[in-house]
Amino acid sequence: MMNSKRFIVEIGTGIDLHGEDFTKAACRAVKDAISKSCLCGLVEILGIEDLNAVSVDIVVASPKPEDVDLLQVEKMAPIGKKTVSSVNGGMRVAGLCVPNFATDCDQIVVANAAVTVSIPELKS
Repeated sequence: MMNSKRFIVEIGTGIDLHGEDFTKAACRAVKDAISKSCLCGLVEILGIEDLNAVSVDIVVASPKPEDVDLLQVEKMAPIGKKTVSSVNGGMRVAGLCVPNFATDCDQIVVANAAVTVSIPELKS
């Protein structure tokens, strides 16, 4: 396997206010993380022409990591060779059940994401 170096690590938070949907919160956390960065340095400084050549490692943390659909989370990253994992973390807090949004739920679900973009190690 080719060696790589981290280019950026970005952190995001996602919330599902109604529905207790851990995947939705995790996807929103990834979207929050990647919405904070323009990776222009990949092209303009490093000269990477194929953005799918970079590696994108996504770690999401939620109170029920087993309920996160990793394929949905992976789709949030528009570039790169992706790896996705789900770990215990995030939080739940008391919310409000609104039947128009979802039934039988009164918890707000918070997820966090760490998105790391790595580049192939350049040869000297």
